[in-house]
Amino acid sequence: MSVPVAYQGNTSAAIAEWLNKGDNAWQLTASTLVGLMSVPGLVVLYGGVVKKKWAVNSAFMALYAFAAVWICWVGWAYKMSFGEKLLPFWGRGGPALDQAYLIGRAALPATAHYHADGTTLETAMIEPFFPMATVVYFQCVFAAITLVLVAGSLLGRMSFLAWMLFVPLWLTFSYTVGAFSVWGGGFLFQWGVIDYCGGYVIHIPAGVAGFTAAYWVGPRTMKDRERFPPNNIMFTLTGTGLLWMGWAGFNGGGPYAANVDASMAVLNTNICTAASLVVWTCLDVIFFNKPSVIGAVQAVITGLVCITPGAGNNFLLYFLIMHASCMPRVLINLRY
Repeated sequence: MSVPVAYQGNTSAAIAEWLNKGDNAWQLTASTLVGLMSVPGLVVLYGGVVKKKWAVNSAFMALYAFAAVWICWVGWAYKMSFGEKLLPFWGRGGPALDQAYLIGRAALPATAHYHADGTTLETAMIEPFFPMATVVYFQCVFAAITLVLVAGSLLGRMSFLAWMLFVPLWLTFSYTVGAFSVWGGGFLFQWGVIDYCGGYVIHIPAGVAGFTAAYWVGPRTMKDRERFPPNNIMFTLTGTGLLWMGWAGFNGGGPYAANVDASMAVLNTNICTAASLVVWTCLDVIFFNKPSVIGAVQAVITGLVCITPGAGNNFLLYFLIMHASCMPRVLINLRY
């Protein structure tokens, strides 16, 4: 029986020479934390924040999206996102179900720049000290939470059957384009666009898709818009807490190693989110004379999203991000 190249020369086929157990353990942990943000995090959050009549449907939309993305991801979407070309059957990404590919050492494509004539400007490739299977897992939970975030704009608006079709179609024809363009070495990466951990690839597409889909699906009924009480505040807070804690894996896994950047990213993420919650709550007291639980939930999500693009870049960046995260609330208060 032939031995894969990555494992030749080792006394044990289970441990490759290049494998760093600490990096691999952290990356798998970070991936699982991101997965927990969707299941059960956003499943519980969506089930609690909507009206009672939509609770089960909303939670199931998030659960279905998480499962459907997994099937699409290993089937074709991963290769479309991280191959040399934006096609499902070609490219450096390799088949995500090929065992020889999965157990080999990981290499990230979006690390080499090219001239227009095809010559290489920077030949160095980032090669993490863990297998490709870990990268496939990490990127899959990112893709999954993007679709779950889109679902948040469609709760109480969209039939479940339509959602079942929307998830694989949007993942294939929208998410893979953005992921390839920035993280897969595509044209935006070649233009110098840097996305630390999903500001462009995840949050902007999810926001635009949610807004556009909600526009075309149409508004909820007037009766529902006049009064929209949360179904279960405790579920809402529980889901928000899981989202907050899971974000340590979201931003902490960005460096693809258990290094200083990961530590700084986790710290910055928590500081920014806490600052956003405290300031938003204070603004609620100033403008409305009482704090708001739903406002605090919005503050947490806003702080988490805002810090993500630069979480690992500058320790002092969270001060600026904190102010930016409060601006939507200030504008709302000034307008109304």
